[in-house]
Amino acid sequence: MSSRRLPVYLVLDTSGSMSGEPIQMVNQGVKALLAELKSDPQAIETAYLSIITFESTPKQVSPLTELGAFQPPNLSAGGGTSLGAALKLLAQCIDKEVLKAGETQKGDWKPLVFLMTDGQPTDNWQQAAADLKNKKPAPANIIACAAGDGADEFMLKQVTEIVVKLKSLQPDDLKAFFKWVTQSIKQTSQSVAQVMADNQPINLPPPPPQITIIP
Repeated sequence: MSSRRLPVYLVLDTSGSMSGEPIQMVNQGVKALLAELKSDPQAIETAYLSIITFESTPKQVSPLTELGAFQPPNLSAGGGTSLGAALKLLAQCIDKEVLKAGETQKGDWKPLVFLMTDGQPTDNWQQAAADLKNKKPAPANIIACAAGDGADEFMLKQVTEIVVKLKSLQPDDLKAFFKWVTQSIKQTSQSVAQVMADNQPINLPPPPPQITIIP
């Protein structure tokens, strides 16, 4: 078994527009994701999970933790949408927590990042997006999700090439999104076990009907 970790970062919008049922479904989605990953022998061997939330300010509510010890936080919603500050914090967390390859160690696998937002950024996000996208080699495989009508999938294309659109913030749609994220993590943990090349693109599972991949 590989002792290299697969770091997974969930970067979640917890601004005021997510309050009520949407944030409840996000909390349920995180719990369901954790339960399913814990029952997968390959995921529990390799995947480590962190949660970063952003409203008026971003916060790493859960540092990178092995699945067996991970306690899901109780997320609440309120405030603005500081996407730029969240991207900066993500880059700092990756720098600090992900083991780099060196002469004596292979380092961790390239992190998998799932970023979900339901609205327009309320801060200056362009520079942080450009810094992240232009960094070579890319610090992570980032999948961004524009959730519902208020989110701009084309703005997210400036953060990453892999952007999906979630139909709405309805419970069934959010449930489908977290299920797809779970499958993506499981599939990636399988492929790293088969010694995936460090910089090859990730192979995501086909999305459910509620999710459209933006070309």
